[in-house]
Order: sequence, then C-alpha cells, then structure tokens
Amino acid sequence: MLRLEKRPQPSQVWTYTTPLLAVAITMVVGGILFAALGKDPLVAIRTIFWDPMFGQFASYSLPQLLVKAGPLMLIAIGLSFGFRAGVWNIGAEGQYIIGAICGAAVGLAFYPMEARWLIFPLMIIAGFAGGMLWALIPGFLRVRFGTNEILVSLMLVYVAEQLLASMSLGLLRNPEGMGFPGSRNLSQITSSQNLELISGTGMHWGVVFAFIAVIFAYIALSRHMFGFNVRLAGQSPKAAAFSGVNPKRLVLICMGLSGALAGAAGLFEVAGPSGQVSIDFNVGYGFTAIIVAFLGRLHPVGILLAALLMALTYIGGEIAQLTLGLPGAAIQLFQGMLLFFLLAVDVLTNYRIVLAKSEAA
Repeated sequence: MLRLEKRPQPSQVWTYTTPLLAVAITMVVGGILFAALGKDPLVAIRTIFWDPMFGQFASYSLPQLLVKAGPLMLIAIGLSFGFRAGVWNIGAEGQYIIGAICGAAVGLAFYPMEARWLIFPLMIIAGFAGGMLWALIPGFLRVRFGTNEILVSLMLVYVAEQLLASMSLGLLRNPEGMGFPGSRNLSQITSSQNLELISGTGMHWGVVFAFIAVIFAYIALSRHMFGFNVRLAGQSPKAAAFSGVNPKRLVLICMGLSGALAGAAGLFEVAGPSGQVSIDFNVGYGFTAIIVAFLGRLHPVGILLAALLMALTYIGGEIAQLTLGLPGAAIQLFQGMLLFFLLAVDVLTNYRIVLAKSEAA
C-alpha cells in the first residue's frame, strides 16, 4: 500500500521540481485532450511550444512573447506579495479593468490636447490609483469587518466587468463611433498613446515597467525589512505579531500594491495593444496571473520565467487555432491544467510517498 508521510521540513528539491513536473504532466494530458479532438497530439504540442520560437511565425511571435508576458508579470508580482503574506487577492482581473478605465478616462478627458509629456504620465498615475483603490475595498472590509477577501475581491471582478460595459456604452463611448460601443482609439490620440519602443515589435512601456517590477520585488523580498515582514507573516502570523508587525496595515499594503500593479497592467494594455476601452477588453490576464504566480513559486525570477511560459501558450494557442483549427476553449483548458497539476504535485513538497506494509488481520 502507498501512503503519504509528512516530511520534517519542506523539500527544497521538490519545491523547484514540481513546476517542471506539472508542465510535463500538462503536456501529456493536453496531448490526450488534443487527440480526443481529432488532432495529432505531437503536432499540437509542437505548435504551441516550438513553432512560436523556431517556426515560420518566429519573427512575429518572439517579440510578442514579451508583450504578452508584460501584464502577466506586473499582476503576478503584485499578487505574490499578498500570497506570501497570507492575503488572498483573487480579484486582480477587476483591478486590471478599473486601472484601464481610469487611465483611459484621463487620456480621453484631455482630447484633443497634444501634450504627451504630461498626459501619459497622468494616465499611468490614474491606472495605478484606480487598481489600488479597487483592491483596497476587500482589504478594508477584511481589516474592519473580518470579511473574506477571496470572496469580496472575486465578486468585485463582476462589478468591474459591468462598469466596463457601462463605460463602453456610456461615458467613454466614442461620439463619432456611429453608435458602436467602445471609446475612441487611443492609438489615434498621440498624447495618450503607449508608443512602441522598438518599431515593428509591439514592445511598449508596459514591458519596461514589468521588468522594473521584477527587480523591485526581488530587492524588496530579499534585501528589505518589508519583504522579511511579508515572509514572516505568511509563515508564522504569531511570530510576526510578536515582532511588531501590524497585520492590518500589512493586509492593506499588500492589497494596495497588488491592485496598483494590476491597474498599471490594465492601463498599459488599453493604451497600447488593445487601444480602446471596449466591452471585451479584458482577456483574463488577472486570473492567468494567479497561475503565473504559483508556477513561479512566488519568486520574482520564477514569475518572470512562468510569465514567458504562459505567454508562449497564448501565442502558440493562437497559432494552433489558426493552423490546426483547435477551439479556443481547448487552449484555455490546457492553460488551466497547469495550475491544477501544479497544485496536485505540490503535495510532494511537504509529503513523501512511502510503501506501507499491510497489517495482518
């Protein structure tokens, strides 16, 4: 008989091995899924993971890896602070939407004024502030009334989606858009456009901010007292309280920080690749970033690598839909398998499988 035996302390080897094992299992099970859909599983896996980097689409898809990974990095870095401290912000998708709405609203309010040196920085500030304030709602309710931030932050995602639809049809709708929902195209407003840094690549300031966030998080978590308090609060709340850490303040800081980075990701996306506020603006980056955070073991460098991997599945999934006719839902299911199998095999970090002898009757 096989049974699980608790380890004296978490295994460092399995801590870094389980993400690789989860990716391998996802490929195997994903291959079975693609075979059930009538596709060659090896060709499907190759199309998703190999073709974007070395196939005929590499010249386009390689720069897009960073463009797709940028918002995932920003959001996942913010979430990692809270997750490490035991603060479970599951509503980053809503904060991403609100940041985009607030940032775009500032740019549209100044239209047709041309002052990029002033307007775009104001949009960035508005994106940060919008996401932060939206995240502080569940944070405040937790520290004031003891509510569950998981449920509150998740429910606020649906409120944000309704606000997005309302703004697309109402206040931010393009008055010259023939009645169609959606704002003016921000790419046509020079003062509020998130311009390409390298022509023809699609790379914009959001990618730069994402790498800055990775560096900031690494320094904060490994070299600063704040990072020590965050880790201590997550590992031993009682020890953190004895050391003088204010748990309520830490909750608000972690929620505000994660919301601000999610809002910034929304702003850079709406002012760059997306280009406008529309009903279908959000594409699930806030939820995918949860997978990225855990796949990267809540470590900044790990999150960077995990974001690139998830971006690869996005781009490879688009290529697979185009060339193989795979449905989009199958690609989303494939991405979701990563988190599912990571959580499943993560048990090996704290437990070992042992062979137990059956006792005589």
